Amino acid sequence: MTTASATSDAPSLDRNAVGATGVVFQSITHMAPAVATAASIGAATVFAGGITPLAVLFAMIAALFTAYSLGELARHLPSAGGMYTYVGRGLGSFFGWLMGWAFTLAEPLVAPLLFGGFGFFGAIFVATYLGVELTEMWAILAVACGLLTWWLLYSGISFSTRAGVVLGSIEIAIFLVISTLLIINAGSSNTVDVFIPGDAGLTPALQGMVFCLLAFIGFEAAAPLGEEAKDPKRTIPRAVVWSTIVVGAFYVFNMYAATVYFGPDRMATEFLGFNDGDPWGGMAEEVLPVIGGLAVLFASLNSCLANASACATASTRSVCNMGRGGLLPRFLGAVHPTRQTPVNAVHVQMILGLALVLILGFVLTTDPFPAGLNVYVFLGTLLGLLFAGMYMAVNLACIGYFLREGREHFNPIKHLVVPILGFVAMIPALLFVIGGVTIPIIDLEVPSLGGDLVAVAPVAGVWMLIGVVLYFVLRAMRPQALKELGAVYGETETLPEPAPEEQA
Repeated sequence: MTTASATSDAPSLDRNAVGATGVVFQSITHMAPAVATAASIGAATVFAGGITPLAVLFAMIAALFTAYSLGELARHLPSAGGMYTYVGRGLGSFFGWLMGWAFTLAEPLVAPLLFGGFGFFGAIFVATYLGVELTEMWAILAVACGLLTWWLLYSGISFSTRAGVVLGSIEIAIFLVISTLLIINAGSSNTVDVFIPGDAGLTPALQGMVFCLLAFIGFEAAAPLGEEAKDPKRTIPRAVVWSTIVVGAFYVFNMYAATVYFGPDRMATEFLGFNDGDPWGGMAEEVLPVIGGLAVLFASLNSCLANASACATASTRSVCNMGRGGLLPRFLGAVHPTRQTPVNAVHVQMILGLALVLILGFVLTTDPFPAGLNVYVFLGTLLGLLFAGMYMAVNLACIGYFLREGREHFNPIKHLVVPILGFVAMIPALLFVIGGVTIPIIDLEVPSLGGDLVAVAPVAGVWMLIGVVLYFVLRAMRPQALKELGAVYGETETLPEPAPEEQA
């Protein structure tokens, strides 16, 4: 029985339920702009120092290369699909399968990562402002974040995406206000020199760019809304590119403000450790006494919730479609008859997410990261590795698709130069997460990962090896399953058969 016949009478997801704004914010909130500003990009200051804003600008441009490649594929393929569709059509069914397999691991991990972050920041809030210090407070708050996310997803795509717009707007507004105050208080210290390389040339900015790139993970999150978005072939490509531009400009503005206020000469040596490791909270308290630090903490909590909702929305759609296609248990393909949400996929995602954050939070060591943050760092490092590889594959797929199937639309700048630049830009991010290597050209020696993080690369490697084996098993025993996989990511046409050389 084909996928279509199996599901023709079943309730479908809520078509045309999400407008252009909701689609854009699906990607924006998935990037967690407040948490990325407060926690992720700070590591770049150790390398880029006083030209950290230039490093962020480089990272934005690098991310835009991949976003543009993805948008071009979404615009020309017969569906809004997902990265599986794009890589499958551009590079063949084998690589498309590996993309889907990597995404199956990566996307569901984002929710527990954010539950852990919410628990960590929430525990700080409770201890600092309510005077309640409880060893396991992070776990209680992580579960609370998970339950709230569960409710948002179950309530329906229209409601959850509207909530994403509100939550995303709040976190962005708070940091824009704080950054504006930092610029005003910097006075005569405002300068364009933070965008101009010094005696060391571009190397510090390129080194810092590696860390900044990880803050852009999530710009592709609009793609799984292909069945529920209005005019997906138009809105999704625009959402992918515009979310990267909006969040990138947000990052550049924030780090410019932080650099000119804190002092370019102090950024490399003092910024990351300022205010006991909470530099944004400390600066906010100075320019907005009494409520500044609280506002930054609230924005971080808000960002965790918004990101958790956005990523779980994306992952549950893929899991639901895998159930409908028979590649996962079919009960996961169930759609609520009135809410039109992938109800069982939501339940399974949330149960597993809550279990994972609690297990990892207690099993991982708390040195050097406290409970809650240890989950955020471990899963974040794993996601960085997976997504860097997936983005590189998307760029290659753009070249492959427009040189073959989409030859009549081929443009050497759009479909060759840009994807090559996007591929090259992701190499440093990939090597950084692997660790223990030297990145050529920028001559950056990346230390080996320590502690629990040494398990990141092996976990990703084993998962992908299982995917390779499973592909050949399915091709031999159930070849129809590989064709049905196209329905998982919204394809309206099956993938082309592997080329003769791929069959070898």
